[in-house]
Amino acid sequence: MQFTQLIHQPAGLQQLRQLAAADYLPHANLLLSPPGGGGLPGALAIATLLLCENRQGEAGDTACGTCRACRKTAKCIHPDLHFEFPTVGSKTNSDPFLPQWRQAMTEAPYQEANDWLQRIGAENKQGNITRDACANIIRKLNLKIFEGRYKIMLIWLPEYLGNEGNRLLKMIEEPPENTIFLLVAERAELILNTILSRCQLTKLAPPTVAEMTAGLVARGADAESAGAAARLASGNYNLACALLENETINHGPRFLTWMRTCFQGSAAALTAWTDEFAKLGRENQKHFLRYALHFWREFLLLSVTDNVDNKVRLPAAELESARKMLPLVNHDQLEDITLLLSECTEHVERNANPKILFLDAGIRLHQIFRRPQPPTVQRAS
Repeated sequence: MQFTQLIHQPAGLQQLRQLAAADYLPHANLLLSPPGGGGLPGALAIATLLLCENRQGEAGDTACGTCRACRKTAKCIHPDLHFEFPTVGSKTNSDPFLPQWRQAMTEAPYQEANDWLQRIGAENKQGNITRDACANIIRKLNLKIFEGRYKIMLIWLPEYLGNEGNRLLKMIEEPPENTIFLLVAERAELILNTILSRCQLTKLAPPTVAEMTAGLVARGADAESAGAAARLASGNYNLACALLENETINHGPRFLTWMRTCFQGSAAALTAWTDEFAKLGRENQKHFLRYALHFWREFLLLSVTDNVDNKVRLPAAELESARKMLPLVNHDQLEDITLLLSECTEHVERNANPKILFLDAGIRLHQIFRRPQPPTVQRAS
């Protein structure tokens, strides 16, 4: 991955690029970007530049793309570029999954955790970075440099380390000479403070609608479809690609069915929906809840703007349903709904029983929907 292949280069990434070109990059770096926002391909571009044997440009900030090192990093097979990422299983590390990882980096470098875990067959299992993975990191970084001038450890989603991250503290704080850590995260609050304090934090802004549209057009999409997908994705290029190519589960119809079922309050229908939904697996359930929060966020925007200038990022069917729900859901109810969905997300991450969790959530949503509306205040004439 080279910088010219990125759909956008925010200011933070440009700063890291300049530091890498001058060989002044700190030994421990944490790149924080939203899901699908380009943190992973940005880190790969930095690694490519660091390992390039024939840097180009006046400042030496462009990898040549043709040297031995660039050819190897493009395939993620450079012996001095190591990866660790979420996997499934209590006693495993990333090495057995490297073939799938290399394929994913070629096909979808802007991927999200759910995409990756489904690619490796996680189904309803939670991803994690295990104790054995931490030991593998330490073992690799204690090896000598093979070919390049640096030894690079790229850890994708260190949020999945949990408390196991404590095993890496000494290595992150005092790594071997010419060792670079590139940690790519999405949620800093889930990372141990002891790790955060040892890394230079760089926040990467997500791509704009125009940048994502240009990226989609470069992939062969027509401008109108690309623009619509980019607006809906809200800075998530991975989601924009999925919307355009229709390759992922479409949560819109499932979400609307759930809302109608909750509003009606049929116990049999709620139970049937919950039983079917529980089969999706935890990662897909979290993805669904993220879409649900997105819907209600856009619903709030619709309630105050009436979609002036097409600012509401919802497909036509969901947008029409949102319009019909405007007189049924006020802002107090909306606050309770979003809090409930956020709670559900936390419980799913903690391995709650999905049948119990979502049946309870459906009942509570019914109570919120059926709550008496406050009387309308008549203005004095």
